[in-house]
Amino acid sequence: MYSRTRLACAIICSALRPLLLGLALVVVSACSVGNVTPISASPTSAAPAAFEPQAPRLAETGVASWYGSWHQGRLTADGERFDARAFTAAHRSLPFGTILRVTNLATGESVKVRVNDRGPYIKGRMLDLSAAAAKALGIAKDGLARVRIEMYASDQATRSSTIALASR
Repeated sequence: MYSRTRLACAIICSALRPLLLGLALVVVSACSVGNVTPISASPTSAAPAAFEPQAPRLAETGVASWYGSWHQGRLTADGERFDARAFTAAHRSLPFGTILRVTNLATGESVKVRVNDRGPYIKGRMLDLSAAAAKALGIAKDGLARVRIEMYASDQATRSSTIALASR
């Protein structure tokens, strides 16, 4: 049983939560207001630049494999603990922290992974994926797949440790 004080506090907090969320939205929207020049006010303004697709800094095709739970918790080559649920990979030479877009050539599925280990040490393979990345690419059952890896400059700026599925 909760005490009356604790119950009253819980009721007050649940009532204040929407109010605080609304206040936060007002503050964020107020901060984003700046000097905006309408398009019609400047007749000599140039048309917006067309979107140009970015070329990858690196693009390779080869065979990827995966390693999973038997490595769980062990140290990787960059010193962090291996997590089979994270979207990570092992590559022989790319710098640690490099973000790669990996595409399964058979299915077209893509993921982003972060290089945090060295390998694979089996001839003919170019990338070892974590179990989560392999499952997302659809190669967990077969164990091997032909993949294309690409490294883009825009991905390197984020260096996120939590990599989600890449949009296709």
